[in-house]
Order: sequence, then structure tokens, then C-alpha cells
Amino acid sequence: MADNSLPESWRFIKQVVEGRWFAVFASFLIMIGAGSTYIFGTYSKAIKSQFDYNQTQINTLGFAKDLGSNFGVFAGLLGEVAPPWVLFLVGSALNFWSYFMIWLSITGRISKPPFWEMFVFICVAANSQNFANTAVLVTSVRNFPDRRGIILGLLKGFVGFGGAILTQFYLALYGHDNPTNLVLLLSWLPTVASMLFFLSIRPIKVRKDPDELRVLYHLLYVSIILALFLLFLTITQKQTVFTQEAYMSGATVIIGLLLIPLLIAIREEFMLFKLNKQTLNNNPTVPILMPEHEPSPKAPPTIQKIPEASTSCFSMTFKKPQRGEDFTILQALFSKDMALVFIATLTACGASIAAIDNLGQVGESLGYPSQTISIFVSWVSIFNFFGRVFSGFISEALMTKYKLPRPLMFAFSHLLTCIGILFIAFPYKGSVYAASLIIGFGFGAQVPMLFAIISELFGLKYYSTIFNCGQLAVPIGSYILNVDVIGKLYDIEAAKLGGVKNGKGLTCTGTHCFSGSFLILAVVVLFGAVASLVLAYRTRDFYKGDVYNRYREDMWIPQSDMEFYCIDDRKKGDDNLARMDMPPKYNFLKS
Repeated sequence: MADNSLPESWRFIKQVVEGRWFAVFASFLIMIGAGSTYIFGTYSKAIKSQFDYNQTQINTLGFAKDLGSNFGVFAGLLGEVAPPWVLFLVGSALNFWSYFMIWLSITGRISKPPFWEMFVFICVAANSQNFANTAVLVTSVRNFPDRRGIILGLLKGFVGFGGAILTQFYLALYGHDNPTNLVLLLSWLPTVASMLFFLSIRPIKVRKDPDELRVLYHLLYVSIILALFLLFLTITQKQTVFTQEAYMSGATVIIGLLLIPLLIAIREEFMLFKLNKQTLNNNPTVPILMPEHEPSPKAPPTIQKIPEASTSCFSMTFKKPQRGEDFTILQALFSKDMALVFIATLTACGASIAAIDNLGQVGESLGYPSQTISIFVSWVSIFNFFGRVFSGFISEALMTKYKLPRPLMFAFSHLLTCIGILFIAFPYKGSVYAASLIIGFGFGAQVPMLFAIISELFGLKYYSTIFNCGQLAVPIGSYILNVDVIGKLYDIEAAKLGGVKNGKGLTCTGTHCFSGSFLILAVVVLFGAVASLVLAYRTRDFYKGDVYNRYREDMWIPQSDMEFYCIDDRKKGDDNLARMDMPPKYNFLKS
């Protein structure tokens, strides 16, 4: 029941902070912190110069970052048994400890750590984001079960340009002279964001809002404006010299844009609050129901058959339920669908990361000026965002309206990435600009669709563990393609043609340096596209049905609609309330 003893303004504030849209706003801010893994290249220079590491050691630390950011099994398993706030606390503690230790090391406040310790610090720093990432994604998918493609696209989009936002905050607070301060910022800012909102993100069980899609589109428009402003700001900073005041002005605009989703949340809750108030004035006998702190009401328990004693866990692993039902972890991992998802992810995502990690070296070998090479990285980040949000919205629309399998759009993103890689395999003047745009967009499009496909095929019961197991393919693919393909072929080409030794290993200049390795990457991505097409063919009948039907049936009437229907139906003498599927605690409204 609503606490009528509170003043009206406090009741409204309470409704806002406990609402589903405020949870989305809080999720955006937390996911920005998860973008810290994308700016490793900025502070890795400070690590290299401080500890006199060679390029091989820096690449190894880069692999530690990729391994940590994609090894989310521990976060997934913890998410199966603990509420979201526990994951936020664990992730915040690991984030602060790891980045703070890196900062103490590179500033000389503690003795130089052995290389393996720095490897662990960076791996833990990247891995810490998986706890917040898992809590936000799993909770949001359960709060928006039939809009999961859209909400995943938005959330992963904020991760995509999170690195750019954190960089602007670093420039505004510390300036650009000392990149070690960026590490200090990464230690406290994401931690503070998680600690401020760790109680706001939780499962909120409500009926589908008819205006839900409209609100999500409003959030999309805000995120696009923010991405365009970041793109403008990044390009402008490369062309002109910014003062500290100019950096602070840019950060102020970013903060203002980030607060717009909060205003949208307040607007939506205000509409519900007015409806509640109007209902109470029209009929004081109808109680006003407000969100409660207790867990969401659950459907009546179903009687489950106890498996016979002769049925082993191993045999149950291969007795899989229908697609869309809740798979166990082992049932999902040993399924043919997951094998195809793993192959497509290993090839396409692994090749995308390998290509992105080498864009700077590619530009150098093709004779691009050093100031333009940094633009490649910025464009990858910005168009990574566009790929994430548009793939979420477009794939959701094509799936629900035209019944196209989402793996078919997954295959299309692979083909798009393949085209971008071919721009480097067969370079021409300015082709790396186009490649950075296409590869960034293609890789961004892959991420939310991967998470959505796993949730749709294998259910949400063990989603936190299953999707973290699925993304383990990413570091495996990136390591193989980055080290064993691109790195080795580059060294062979440099040695074959008398590459220059400059203290950082052999350097190669010319189109031949990366053409062979990127041609191999294109073939690998094409193979992943074939795997996605096979998955699309296998799941075509599943996607022709109503994928989200079981989740719509599990939703119940929110307090505003319940009060409105109660009064309206009593006046008409209808018996609609008796046909409503409401939790037992609201049965009194049917009388």
C-alpha cells in the first residue's frame, strides 16, 4: 500500500526512484563505467614508458584486458544465487582495488611490480566490469522481456561510447598532460556510480506499458545526440588546441545530455502519479498500490515431476527442452545451437577485435599521419555505439514484424565486418577511414544480437551464466587471430623486405604488411557468417512463432491501470476484473 503519511512530493520522489525507468537511467550511467576497457590504449603508453616494457609485453597486457573483460563466468555464477546489488558491490571493490594498484605502480608510490602482477591487475580491472555488466543486462532483460533486443542495444551502446565519455571527464578534471590520472579516474568514478545506484537496479515485475516503445525511442534519440556531440567534440579536439575551460565546458554539456534520461523517467512517473491521484479523488475507497520493497509477486508454484533415481545428470544434459524454454547451463553449452553461436562469435567478434587492435599499426604502415591515426580509434568507438543501438532496434523490428530470425541479422553484421576488413586487405587512398567506420559499426551490431539470441534460444533462468560462457569465444578468437595470424605474418613481411629496427621490433611499410593477414581475417569472418546462416535456418520455425509470448503471460497489472480499470468497470457493471490474471495479493479488486 502507499504510505499516505508521507507528503505528496516525497511520495512522488519515492515512486520515481523505485520505478523501472529510473532503473534504466541508472543502468546507463553504470554501463558508461564499463567502457573503461576501451581506453586501455590511452594509459598503456604510460605503463610502457614507466616500466620500459617492449611492444610484446604491452600486447600481452592487452590480451589480459581482453581475457578479463570477456571471462564473466564467475559473475554469471554469482548472479544465479545472489541479488544484483551483491554483484555491484563485488565489482566496485575489484574495480577500485585493481585500478588503484595500477595507479600506485605507475606513479612510483609502490615498488615496481613483476610483470605477472601487472598482468593480474589489468585482468582483474577488466573483469570487474563483468559484475556490473551481468547485473544490469540480466535485470534489464527481465524487466523488458519482449523488448530485450532494444534494451540490450541501448545498454551496450552506452558501453560503446563509455570510453569516450570517460576520456572527456579525464580531460576536464586533470588535463591531458599526465595520462596516469586517467587510471586514477577509472579507479573511483565507475565505483562511485555503482555505489550510488546499486539498489535501484532490481527486477521490477509489471504489465507491458503500451507507451514503452515510444519511451525507448526517446532514449534512443538522446543517445544518438550524445554520440554525435562526442564525435564532434573528438574531431574538434584533434584540429584545435583546447584550454582547460574548454574541456570543462564539453564535459558539462555531456553531463546535461546524460541527465535527459532522468527527465524522461520523471515524466513517465509523473503521468502515473497523476493517474493515481485522480483515481483516489474520484473513488477514495479504492486503495492506491505503490511499488514495494519486497520481491515481486510470483505466479503460483507449479508441481514439478521429480526425476527418477535412474536418471543421471549426464543423460538429462542431452534431453534438451524446446527452444525458448529455460535450459540448464550444461544443456545450453552442449547444444548444437550454442556450438554455432560459439563458432560465429569466435570468428566474427574475434576478427573484429583483432582488426581494431591493429588499426593504428595499419595506418602507420600505409603512411597515414599520426594525428589521423587517433581519429580511427575515435571513429571505431562512436560507430561501435551506432552499430549497437541500431542493431538492437532494427533486429527487434524485423523479428517481430516480419518474423525474420535474429541469427540472420547476426550473419549480416558479419558480412558487413568482412567488407570493412577487405578495405584494409586491398587498401586505397583513405580506405582505412572507411574500414574503421564499417568495422566499428559491424562489431557493435554483433554484441547486442549475440546476447539477445542466447536469451531467446536458452531462456532467462540461467541467462547470467550462459551468456558469459558464450562470450568466452571472444578472447579465444582475438588471441589466435591477433597473435598467431596478424602478428606473425607482419613480422615475416617486415623481415622478408628488410624492415627497420627501431627499438620496438621490426616495422613494415607498405600495403603488403597487412594485406595477407587481413585477407585471412575476411575469410574467417565469412566462415562465421555461414555458421550464423546455418543457425538462422535451424531456428526459422522458432522465430516464426511468438518468441516473447510466455513472458507477456507472466506480466501483471500495474497499480495505475488496476485502479483505472477497477473504477471504470464497476461503473459499467462489467465483469472484466474477474477475467484479469492478477497475483493473489490483488484478488480483493475482483470482488
